[in-house]
Amino acid sequence: MPHSLLKPALPGIALRRWRLLHRVKQSHAAQLFNVTQSTISRWESGIQAMDPAAHQQLEQLLAARLDAAADQALARLVSESSQAMHLVCDLTHRLLACSPSRALQFTSPLTDLMGQSLWRFATQEIQLIEASLEHTGWRETQAPPALEFTTGSNDSSLVPIRPSLCRWTRMTLSDGSAARLVETL
Repeated sequence: MPHSLLKPALPGIALRRWRLLHRVKQSHAAQLFNVTQSTISRWESGIQAMDPAAHQQLEQLLAARLDAAADQALARLVSESSQAMHLVCDLTHRLLACSPSRALQFTSPLTDLMGQSLWRFATQEIQLIEASLEHTGWRETQAPPALEFTTGSNDSSLVPIRPSLCRWTRMTLSDGSAARLVETL
């Protein structure tokens, strides 16, 4: 995955969405990012690119967390499902929850994988689909409800992926961050 998980055009849009969701004024966001209010405005309008440190700080703000009771209930539903599925942060690919049948596919203990990015195990097909998400409107508020695709296998013994039909469903969590439900069909 590239150093920054946000595509060049997205940081300003993502920052504005985060500010609006959390009712943060540009002046307060400027204090958080240690820049001027006009810099925040230029970032949001796409006139000025964010520097790498600001990108990283924004990614930390946008990363999915399961803090709210409703989000924890979602994680519990995934963790208790008989289907092969897992829940990851849509931005960072960190593992948030995993069903027992999915965990049985791993040779690494689930405790070692929780909170870790699963991106390093992605197949070539998953990488291509991920790269095309911006063109599908995936991160927009009216995102497609789900995306189905066929994947090949990877060479990992820790988190093996076999040729299968997959479904990704993007879900907005209570704090406005996004999680991705990954199912094998």
